[in-house]
Amino acid sequence: MRPRSWITAAAGLLAAGLLAGCGADLEELQAWMDQQRREVKPNVEPIAPPKKFDPEPYALAESVDPFSAQKLSVAIRQEVRQQSALLAAELNRRKEPLEAYPLDSMAMVGSVTKEGRPHALLKVDNLLYQVSAGQYLGQNYGKITKISETEVVLREIVQDAAGEWIERTSNLMLQERGR
Repeated sequence: MRPRSWITAAAGLLAAGLLAGCGADLEELQAWMDQQRREVKPNVEPIAPPKKFDPEPYALAESVDPFSAQKLSVAIRQEVRQQSALLAAELNRRKEPLEAYPLDSMAMVGSVTKEGRPHALLKVDNLLYQVSAGQYLGQNYGKITKISETEVVLREIVQDAAGEWIERTSNLMLQERGR
């Protein structure tokens, strides 16, 4: 027998002996488990019984239905009346090309003065547009009110959190060359 196979055989016999020794304590382990099962009692609190349900009668069956067509038509008329105050002129005019783009997609890249009137140069989708006061841009009915060398100021009509139409002032600032 070669020395290497002799070492392998000895290691195998040693492992078999150790495994056989593990089985000898199995009875002692089983006895301990049985003793633990007898001594330890689970502590489980009982579930509370369900509360009694008392149905409440619906007393407003005779009142106006909040989803009725009459109530809906009144709300629509009120909304149309409210819209017409600020939006009437805006809805009846022809839309300009720059109203198709949101303000955050536009960049002011310069300004020029033509015939004594300031004009702003706006870059939108890699195209350059020249705009002046009174023109519209953005998706919120934005009308240009003022143009300076560094910014375009416009008045927008937007809905607030309550759903009412209000005016707000926005501006486009001159962008630096790196952008």
